[in-house]
Amino acid sequence: MTHPLPIPKSFNLAAYVLRAGEITPDKTALSLLLEDHCEDMTFAALTSAVRGTASGLLDLGLIPGDIVLMRLGNTPDFPIAYLGAIAAGLVPVPTAAALTQAEVAGLLPTLKPKAILHDPQVPCPETEGIVTLDDLRAMRALPPVDYHMGDPDRLGYIIYTSGTSGRATGVMHAHRAILGRAMMFDGWYGLGAQDRVLHAGAFNWTYTLGTGLMDPWTMGATALIPAPGTDAGALPRLIADHKATIFAAAPGVYRQLLRDQPPLYLPDLRHGLSAGEKMTAAVKTQWEEITNTPVFEAFGMSECSTFISGSPTTPARDGAIGTAQPGRKVAILGPKGPARTDTPGTIAIHRDDPGLMLGYLDDAALTKSKFRDDWFLTGDQGTMDADGHITYLGRTDDMMNAGGFRVSPLEVEEKLLGAPGVTGVGVTEIEVKKGTTVIAAFYTASAPIKEYTLTDYASEMLARYKQPRLYLHVEALPTSSNGKLQRSRLRDIFEAQKK
Repeated sequence: MTHPLPIPKSFNLAAYVLRAGEITPDKTALSLLLEDHCEDMTFAALTSAVRGTASGLLDLGLIPGDIVLMRLGNTPDFPIAYLGAIAAGLVPVPTAAALTQAEVAGLLPTLKPKAILHDPQVPCPETEGIVTLDDLRAMRALPPVDYHMGDPDRLGYIIYTSGTSGRATGVMHAHRAILGRAMMFDGWYGLGAQDRVLHAGAFNWTYTLGTGLMDPWTMGATALIPAPGTDAGALPRLIADHKATIFAAAPGVYRQLLRDQPPLYLPDLRHGLSAGEKMTAAVKTQWEEITNTPVFEAFGMSECSTFISGSPTTPARDGAIGTAQPGRKVAILGPKGPARTDTPGTIAIHRDDPGLMLGYLDDAALTKSKFRDDWFLTGDQGTMDADGHITYLGRTDDMMNAGGFRVSPLEVEEKLLGAPGVTGVGVTEIEVKKGTTVIAAFYTASAPIKEYTLTDYASEMLARYKQPRLYLHVEALPTSSNGKLQRSRLRDIFEAQKK
């Protein structure tokens, strides 16, 4: 396999992430931002904790290549254990703390972990190989182990994604996947060693783990993480007080943060970063007006992290999410090959990208189905203009058919968010009777809005074929644990309301 970046023959992901910190061992690597103070960890302390954890895990009789399931909460224990396992050559599997005991039990037959790192506050079935949180913390004081070096293409970690199927699928990544993230430093972040990156997510979310922790550490920068339970309204104060230069969050956090917010004075902040779902133009504009800083979006997925983005040097054009990051090879594919300029197609990334997955765990058929020749098909729709700027249209399964036209739910949602009284909206195609489907808009508001108010507004903002034929007021829109809208569940709401 060839890659656009040079990859050493002997490599360890954890060693790569922590090597910059060896130059500045007394510099703060991590600040946990509490209400009235912060708890700091230097690069020397972080490296010692990671390598001590690696020693402790090997002392349990685990050997390189063994799979280690992580059932840890929103604490610094999570990234330390993750990197400690990788340093030892083990294969960590981070999982969302929100998973139920039954959901975790369903992963075990395929995953076959040799150990489970368990915080008692996180659901986990009783089984063999449990390593308690207290035992895990005690390992940090052990003598440091040498990093397990080896083939950069060997299995490094596994993460789970539900994709559009709703079924948990293990995504296998190699140690060299971390090298793919280097293309984000200039292609999205504008990241340097001097930066202080405040990420509003939880320690045990992979978005935080990558963007908020490992990427700053790779550059020798400082990671700032708010304490669990921090209200979005408190984030501007934390950004200012802790001199954050870059702020990262999901679009939902931006929406909460900006609610009833006057103009903010954030003298050290250069810009914001957004990923996880498409940010609406209204939120983006509001952020820029209130903070006087830009926000740069990125598009990615569990199989390849982010690979399309705007950046300080190459801002995205209006409506676009950005361009392929430097070193990435990205295409928009139609049924017979690359789509024409400004023509919808499937967003695809070249199979030689170092950040691309090895494949799906125990599912060679699914892995094969995702590739067409030299391209990995993301399952997301987009268009590319003549200068390489890509506009995101939504998941292939979310695209709607209206009178023979393909309609993106994102476009309809963004327009309807401006309707009087609407506080949130999700759009999908539903079957109202056998063989007949319509575009339906599910919206939140303090009270149901007269339908003619919404239809009149839509007629001014959208072509007729894009206008919803049905409006349904709901108490809340269905979202994932990370705040992403789950459009597939909107149909369930419709069916439930019919009964």
